[in-house]
Amino acid sequence: MQTIKRKSNADILFDITNYTLLGGFVLMILYPLYFILIASFSDPNAISSGEVWLIPQDITFEGYQRIFNDGAIWNGYKNSILYATLAAIIGTALAIMAAYPLSRKDLYGRKIITIFFIITLFFNGGLIPTYLLVKKLHMVDTIWAVVLLSVVDAFVIIIARTFFEGLPEEVHEAATIDGCTNLRYIGSFVIPLSKPIIAVLVLFAVVRQWNGFFDALIYLNDGDKYPLQLILRNILIQNQPSGNMVDDIQTALEKQRVVGLIKYGVIVIAALPLLVLYPFLQRYFVKGVFIGSVKG
Repeated sequence: MQTIKRKSNADILFDITNYTLLGGFVLMILYPLYFILIASFSDPNAISSGEVWLIPQDITFEGYQRIFNDGAIWNGYKNSILYATLAAIIGTALAIMAAYPLSRKDLYGRKIITIFFIITLFFNGGLIPTYLLVKKLHMVDTIWAVVLLSVVDAFVIIIARTFFEGLPEEVHEAATIDGCTNLRYIGSFVIPLSKPIIAVLVLFAVVRQWNGFFDALIYLNDGDKYPLQLILRNILIQNQPSGNMVDDIQTALEKQRVVGLIKYGVIVIAALPLLVLYPFLQRYFVKGVFIGSVKG
């Protein structure tokens, strides 16, 4: 009969310490999200006075009403979804096209090419040369200035390359013996085996594009092409107190209250699509990050 080994006092103390630390880390991560949510429909005066920390106070949805009554919000959502979709498709395709050849040991000069990619992680041309290049390509005030400039970077290429290096070489050898071309091998074997890393590439591209607003701020002039993040930024700026001495104190206080109402609401609205998307990709994302991580 197998005896059950009881935990020693040291093991119990170790478990308690671990659970305490992990519980503290979970609270540190979740509480800011919870606070933003409850603050988005609480009275700004209660927030500034410190009354809101666990339960919403003086519940009001005026902030959300002000946000959704602005038609530019919906146009921004449409633009951001379009930009994120294009970035995911183009960025994933380009990353795979760059990463897979670099993973092949029979590619001549692959180490030198990889070094060139790595250099771009530390240096870039700067804002003015980039703007001049975009202008020369006639992409100013077009969606391509927003999509193509940040569609892919060397970091995701290195992750994807490491993943492809871990694919079984025997499969490639067998396919080559059967007369399979490189393109057919990629389409028939590499892509079906690469769902985890594809999920990582898609999520990276979507998050990078969804949260970005600087490229749109620099290169877009037409307000109908603005992404959601830039529109939300403009809403906050427009509702800030102007600091003009002509404005009386009551007007300034009312503007400050409006800013307090919509500030947390726009954060919730902007983060909601990503929070909805992540659970569907989480399984592949975690697996892809671990498998595609740079080893030793």
